[in-house]
Amino acid sequence: MTFVRRFDHVGITVADLDAATAFFVSLGLEADGKMAVEGEFLDTVIGMSGARTEIVMLRPPGGGTTLELSSFTRPDHLPGSPAAPANELGLRNVAFEVHDLQAAVGHAAAAGYGLVGGIGEYEGVWRMAYVRGPEGIIVSLAERIDK
Repeated sequence: MTFVRRFDHVGITVADLDAATAFFVSLGLEADGKMAVEGEFLDTVIGMSGARTEIVMLRPPGGGTTLELSSFTRPDHLPGSPAAPANELGLRNVAFEVHDLQAAVGHAAAAGYGLVGGIGEYEGVWRMAYVRGPEGIIVSLAERIDK
């Protein structure tokens, strides 16, 4: 029996929702409006009482799996590890295929977000780089190499 119908979204909790949203929008994602969620539903799902979060959903051009950015106003967020290495357990990166890897990396660098390592090439098919985005989020940017 199959339970999954489709891949819907990935959620990332951040402290500065506006800065994180601006970063992903600058890469080309489209943001839906900011919304607040609180009440019995949220408390039940996350297992905390009196919680409140603000959420922005971001989607790639043309649709597809979305990225949910969430910032808790109640209770205060717990600190993460913004310098976590790529081999630390847990969600380590969110990946996007880009049109021009070098331009995307340059754009991120101009905004203060540098490479985790370097730009690598995989079997003549992909060029890829990890960028350390806002709040330490590792963003994988990949460009298909045309043969």
